[in-house]
Amino acid sequence: MCLATLPLAPSAQATVGDSGGAQLLGSASVPTAMPRVFAMTPERRALLNTIRYAEGTWANGEDIGYRVMFGGGLMDSLERHPDRVIRRSRYASAAAGAYQFMPFTWAMASRALGLPGFGPFAQDQAALLLIHRRGALELADQGQLTPNLVARLAPEWASFPTLRGGSFYGQPVKRFTALKTFYEWNLAQLRGQLAAPSEPLASVTPSRVCTPNQLECLLENVANSRAGR
Repeated sequence: MCLATLPLAPSAQATVGDSGGAQLLGSASVPTAMPRVFAMTPERRALLNTIRYAEGTWANGEDIGYRVMFGGGLMDSLERHPDRVIRRSRYASAAAGAYQFMPFTWAMASRALGLPGFGPFAQDQAALLLIHRRGALELADQGQLTPNLVARLAPEWASFPTLRGGSFYGQPVKRFTALKTFYEWNLAQLRGQLAAPSEPLASVTPSRVCTPNQLECLLENVANSRAGR
């Protein structure tokens, strides 16, 4: 989950969802320069997809993953964060979306970037902001999923392991080897899509440049176009 999914406790149920978020966000390393819109590259997309894989919202890359709430249910609308605590087994959380944003985290990120709605673009941008705040965006741009990169994001996503291999919050995590395998496979897919050759353009005879009063020239260009010349 983005930040922590809290275990149920009778004395803490009223504050489930954001009780620890403010402290963690306050302690995050915030780089001074932040773009209004983060560019999307294969390296950044591969990391985002790896987060989705770890959080259980990968859904084979389909947009339905952006609608997933904690526990696996789907939100009806992407107009806004649902901000609804759901209890499953011994855990409770209001996390939602492809990156399982907690309400407080989402409010902070969406305000910082001026994001409308809760759609895929907005969620991707907010996740990149969180990566940026953890000082990990430059590492992500190198195109390698390293233990250091994963550990930097472990306080943000509980499914990412620390350098010791466990969860920052003592919760179940994905093993680094599994994350790395998925990341490298996905990055290769994304880079391959960019490298795929486009269809060759048909050979076309350039049209003459005509002035508005050159009727003969204009008619000749139309005739050439119809003839495929």
